[in-house]
Amino acid sequence: MNIFTSKWKRAAVFILLIGTVTLTAIRSQVFTGPTGQNKPSTTILEKPTPSSPGSLRPDIAEQKEGNPNRLIDEQSPYLLQHAYDPVDWYPWGNEAFEKAQVENKPIFLSIGYSTCHWCHVMKEEVFNDPEVARMLNETFVNIIVDREERPDIDGLYSDISVSMNGTSGWPLNVMMTYDQKPFYITTYIPRESRFGRLGMLDLIPQLRTAWEEQQDDLLNIADQVAVKVNQISGTSRRGEFAPDEALFEKTYQEMEKQFDEQNGGFGNEPKFPVPHRLMFLLRYWHRSGNENALAMVESSLQAMHQGGIYDQLGYGFHRYTTDEAWQEPHFEKMLYDQALMAMVYTEAYQITGRPEYAQAAHEIFAYILRDMTAASGGFYSAEDADSEGKEGGFYLWTTAEIREILGEEDSGLFIAAYNLTETGNYPDPLTNQSAGDNALYLESPLSELAMEFHLTEEELTSRLDDARHQLFIARAARSQLHRDDKILTDWNGLMISAFAKAGQVYDDPDYTKAAQNAADIILQEMVEENEGLQHRYLAGESDLPANINDYAFFTWGLIDLYESTFEVRYLENALLLTDELLAHFWDDEEGAFYFTPTVGEELLARQKIIKDRDLPSGNSVAALNLLRLSRLTANPEYERKAYDIARSHAVKITGAPAEYSMLMSAIDFALGPSYEVVIAGEPTAADTQAMLAALRSGFNPNKVVLLRPAGDSPEILLYAEYAKYNTRHGEQATAYVCKNYHCELPTTDIELMLEFLNE
Repeated sequence: MNIFTSKWKRAAVFILLIGTVTLTAIRSQVFTGPTGQNKPSTTILEKPTPSSPGSLRPDIAEQKEGNPNRLIDEQSPYLLQHAYDPVDWYPWGNEAFEKAQVENKPIFLSIGYSTCHWCHVMKEEVFNDPEVARMLNETFVNIIVDREERPDIDGLYSDISVSMNGTSGWPLNVMMTYDQKPFYITTYIPRESRFGRLGMLDLIPQLRTAWEEQQDDLLNIADQVAVKVNQISGTSRRGEFAPDEALFEKTYQEMEKQFDEQNGGFGNEPKFPVPHRLMFLLRYWHRSGNENALAMVESSLQAMHQGGIYDQLGYGFHRYTTDEAWQEPHFEKMLYDQALMAMVYTEAYQITGRPEYAQAAHEIFAYILRDMTAASGGFYSAEDADSEGKEGGFYLWTTAEIREILGEEDSGLFIAAYNLTETGNYPDPLTNQSAGDNALYLESPLSELAMEFHLTEEELTSRLDDARHQLFIARAARSQLHRDDKILTDWNGLMISAFAKAGQVYDDPDYTKAAQNAADIILQEMVEENEGLQHRYLAGESDLPANINDYAFFTWGLIDLYESTFEVRYLENALLLTDELLAHFWDDEEGAFYFTPTVGEELLARQKIIKDRDLPSGNSVAALNLLRLSRLTANPEYERKAYDIARSHAVKITGAPAEYSMLMSAIDFALGPSYEVVIAGEPTAADTQAMLAALRSGFNPNKVVLLRPAGDSPEILLYAEYAKYNTRHGEQATAYVCKNYHCELPTTDIELMLEFLNE
């Protein structure tokens, strides 16, 4: 529903009628974008020669000619990409706003990120063009923002774009006043007008004329936008909230209606994985026994792992596909996608025991450890879609290239298996015409392909693995991809959780250690005295105040890491961060957390985000964290806060619960049945480890596990005092299981412990 009234639409028409442009034409400009259990072999785990993709950051000065602009002093890889633009860029800050006020100029704000394909296109076509740069510098004060560093700014103007235009995307370009009030928003803008899309060479003079001749009208419109945005931000959605089985059923039914029966996943193109939806469906299956919910997840996971959205040679998921069948990827890779997809594949493996789901998770982790892990232990943010100025150039193949590398016999098998054609199966995003380029994807499982090729599945797998390895080595010789080497607290928190869970499920200490290394670097380097948690770590420095996602996602990882290692310091820090979040982000009047802290930079509006987007919302993750910590520490206040998060947006949630899938997973935990398990035993003893292994073998997402070592005063009792009574029986590891606030008798029998959990 468009939040703007007809009065607002008339105001927008005024702006868009500048020159000869109509409302319909401008709206058409809004750019949606072409919008086995066994681990992988060591040959894929190792970096090929030449090295795997790397960051452009260290030698940017040597790669450019001419004089840099002021962005050369910034740390953001995205801002550094624009450090040699002829545009007189400013980073976001008072210097730019004061200049705009003193000189009575509007601001041109461009928001993007370093691995964004269409941001690259606009940089080369528009921001590097001397004539466009001259016009921008004369007309505006120009600001550029890395959306990954400033998700608060990006989220605010993205929501305004959706409200005014019906869509958003990146690059996001905003024309606004010195006090941050927008009067024109769009996405990609070409250099010159074409196909109904207004170009910079026409747009800038029209906006300049309007600013000079009708400035009062533009300021009035900007003021109205600001008022409306703040009204929306302050609108109460609070209501009575009494969730029950019917709400879970409604969530499932909404997802079922949106589900693509033929290809898996949800909706039409562009197609995103949305793993937090799949995670809810697994919990709904666990609660209800609805086999179709599980089938929806399995068909999606199988289709994606076979599809072009998955890097069939080097592993890891691309961000989305431009088609319904997962075959035509947009090639950038984001850390958060890898984390969430690894989680859902691991959970699917727990439920089904199917080795292909474990294999998918192992492959994702292999990619992260090989290409996306810093020497410090933290995880990098993203890899680019572009190579040598071409989207997907690093990943695409012609049949001639395949034949040259593999030879005639093996190339024939590979070309047939991975659906390559002479004319190409991958259309150019701009022309929609194929130029012989092919993305790699399987249309059928290997078991079916083996029958088609008259091979055993083992023979086919062996030959394809050998071919993939040869191509993987050959691909490494191509121009390197840019890697964004920011370490972001929130995205690292997700990856820490994924590795910690995998360490438990696959009994793999290497995965647990990877989670520990990343958590430790954040705790050591990204928690500033008197400033709290920081958002970004880069070039040995932490910076930028944390937002709710940083606190919530990192706490998620710390809780899982405690349950993997039972090192009390991880639980201690999860509690400290949760208390900081409550102290500085909580809305005492309406409930739930704001995106930004109370003491911080004042933007046009202070947002409170509950609905899931490409990531689950920070509030939803925080609600689940609060519930888990409440059960681990017997603190009912945390549970009350979790309830208040849901109640704060009860009207919206009950109206369209599928849009809040992560919060529905938290509500599933709250309604239960949920379990608290205390294992009393020596941490490294065989009987203790056997109990823990049994707990981790099955899928029971609504439980918390606490380890109570022997002795009168182990450290865990500082945070879970109730566990002082949970002691070993007869010097044997002993399980204490409580379900929905009712506790069973302690037992040393693993089978009986599992019975308690399955009742």
